[in-house]
Amino acid sequence: MPPAGGFESIKYKRNLPFRGPGAYAILGGVTAICAYGFYQLGRGNLERRELQREKMWSRIHLIPLLMAEGDRREHRGTQLVAAVQADIMKDVAGWQTGKGVYNNAKYGSTVA
Repeated sequence: MPPAGGFESIKYKRNLPFRGPGAYAILGGVTAICAYGFYQLGRGNLERRELQREKMWSRIHLIPLLMAEGDRREHRGTQLVAAVQADIMKDVAGWQTGKGVYNNAKYGSTVA
């Protein structure tokens, strides 16, 4: 016979614990993180563009100095070549240092 007051009710309902935020909360979080990332990306692009512009202008302002340095180096090189040439050709009669070898009528231009 059943006990007085009846049997206990059968527990068939699932008792699962809370598993975290819902789908909308996750979607909102991902959207916020992506928006912040794109914001930082934009700021980084602006910073990088400004640094590239600054580097370009600094190089533009250095061009005259670098060209002058190259001109001085070339001048010193031509002086050295002329000195070596004068030393080598000192025994040749009529040799002029720095003047072209083909500087006579025999090798003249035929075009008038």
